[in-house]
Formats: sequence, C-alpha cells, structure tokens
Amino acid sequence: MKRALLVIDMVKDFVEEEGALSVGPVGKKIIPTIKKRLEEYRSNNEPVIFIGDSHLPDDSEFDMFPPHCLSGEAGAEIVEELQPQKGERIIPKRRFSAFFGTDLDLTLREKGVERIELTGTCTNICILYTAAEARMLNYEVEVRSDTVASFDEEAHRFALKEMENTLGVKVIS
Repeated sequence: MKRALLVIDMVKDFVEEEGALSVGPVGKKIIPTIKKRLEEYRSNNEPVIFIGDSHLPDDSEFDMFPPHCLSGEAGAEIVEELQPQKGERIIPKRRFSAFFGTDLDLTLREKGVERIELTGTCTNICILYTAAEARMLNYEVEVRSDTVASFDEEAHRFALKEMENTLGVKVIS
C-alpha cells in the first residue's frame, strides 16, 4: 500500500517562539522526530507533502485567532530545519483541514496514495481535522504522538484519543 508523509503547519508563526500563534517549546521539540520521518520517506522515494497555513489579511479565521501565517510573509514559511527538497510540494491552506479547498486529495490520488502519515501542529486543530477529512475520504491515517504538538497539552491528548477511538486513526506512541 502506497503511503505519503504530510508535514502540516510546521511554519514559523506556529513553531518559532516569536511566532504570531506559537505552540511554544513543543513545536521545536518535534522537529528532530519529523526529520527522521522525512529521512525515511525520502530514502524510500515515498511522497512528502508540506501543508502550510496561508491566510489573506482579512481572513474570517482572525475572528477567532490573532492574525497569523499571512500569505507571502515570513510567518507562513516552513521552518528552516524542515525545508522541502526539490520536487516536494507545498500546499497552502486557509482552513483547519489540509483537504478543505486544496488539491491535496487529487495530489494523493494521482500518486496512488492510500495511507497518509500526519505530522506537525496543532494536534487538536489542523492535525485532527485533516485526519477526520482523510478518514471520510477513505484514506488510512497514521499519527506518531512524538511528531505532533499543540499549545494545549490536554487538548493534544484528547485529539490523539479522538483520532484513534472515533476516526480509526492508527496512533503510535
């Protein structure tokens, strides 16, 4: 079964300490384990896709959250430690799910992908809602708890349980 690695919202505004919506030190803490996952997928010539929050200045999401990840600005850039390699896609998104309003599903289907591994931030927001939509689209989904992070540890743990118990995501501790 063909698989792909999705690196979700490992962008400066979420990961860097001075980021507009930083998850705090846990964002930096998951970088080494994500790097290991990247190395494995790259060495096996398996697809790696980066997903990055990218908002317009008047985005309605800013009614709930402070402005962050403005399209074309530094906060929306992938962190230096996880830079995509030549041929790896970066798909911008404006909502929590990496599927909503993007061509992610088409991209995965064109590559014959049936299983996706989710990494990145925030576990209880973008990871959870991407997992939910992926399951609705019949993808098998895997999440390693040491490759995802949130600014809220309790919500992080809840999201991992919800993905596993309700969505059927394979959560690996």
